[in-house]
Amino acid sequence: MTQQVNGKRVLILGGMGFIGSNLAIRLVELGADVTLVDSMLPQYGGNLANIAPIHGRCHINYADIRDPHTMHYLVQGVDLIYSLAGQTSHVESMTDPFTDLDINCRSQLSLLESCRKVNPTVTIVYGSTRQLYGRPRYLPVDELHPIEPVDVNGINKLAAEKYFTLYSQVYGMNCVSLRLTNTYGPRQHLRGNKQGFVGIFIRMAISGETIKIFGDGQQRRDFNYIDDVVEALLRASTTPNLAGQLFNLGARQHYSLLEFVTLLQHHCDFSYEIVPFPPEHQVIDIGDYYSDFTRFHAATAWEPQVTLEDGLARTVEYFKTRTTLYWDAK
Repeated sequence: MTQQVNGKRVLILGGMGFIGSNLAIRLVELGADVTLVDSMLPQYGGNLANIAPIHGRCHINYADIRDPHTMHYLVQGVDLIYSLAGQTSHVESMTDPFTDLDINCRSQLSLLESCRKVNPTVTIVYGSTRQLYGRPRYLPVDELHPIEPVDVNGINKLAAEKYFTLYSQVYGMNCVSLRLTNTYGPRQHLRGNKQGFVGIFIRMAISGETIKIFGDGQQRRDFNYIDDVVEALLRASTTPNLAGQLFNLGARQHYSLLEFVTLLQHHCDFSYEIVPFPPEHQVIDIGDYYSDFTRFHAATAWEPQVTLEDGLARTVEYFKTRTTLYWDAK
């Protein structure tokens, strides 16, 4: 891996956010020349604290991916692009669908057009989502599963993903899409209640608050620790002959929400209660979900290495000494 990225010029969109910053740290350690692009809008998770380990060892450009002129300039001459900037709140996508459209779809098409015109040989890895499958018809969900998003976010991410595939097929561009599941770990966006239950639960557990579990708590999920996701992104960008393909990430073990909270209690002192679904969450809840990542494993030999128990321990340890950097922990 070191030889494949050492000296490469890398652009990370959403580079100050959760996944982007962890990827940046790894790439700098591997000898890449890294530029981070982030709008630093507070609701999307950009945080200077995230890149403290590589301060002064990477380039930073404060820009919005919705600005085509800036992106047209930034993509020139780079070898690898990781498109990780996005609006991730499913509820927010329903209340403000046009912003979600601009960030998660239109901006991705604009990125592709810029690359097609000034850097068509660049490798692009797009961070997609398992949300576009909707409610599973069978488990585990593989890439052949029907695509039926239950919210605007899923539709826009699906459209963006299809653009990346199309540009690979029609223009010969090297684009790969990874459908991420519940990613967690250090530098995760924990502020607010619109970024998914994992971050909310972790923040509330560390703060000693009572966690409210919607439904009966038996909904099953799969979880990927951030280091495993970073490794997946690196393999997606350096493994040959993946252009135009899309892959699930996932885990071999699956946990109910109650089991997830119980594991959290090994590391934090808090309580929980089971409560009915709020209407705005009920309509977009997908029930049980976990992915089949066999296809990506076959292509790259990737599989997650960090167990949920170990990953939660590392995550809590990281945030317990940095609460003021990530949320208002009164």
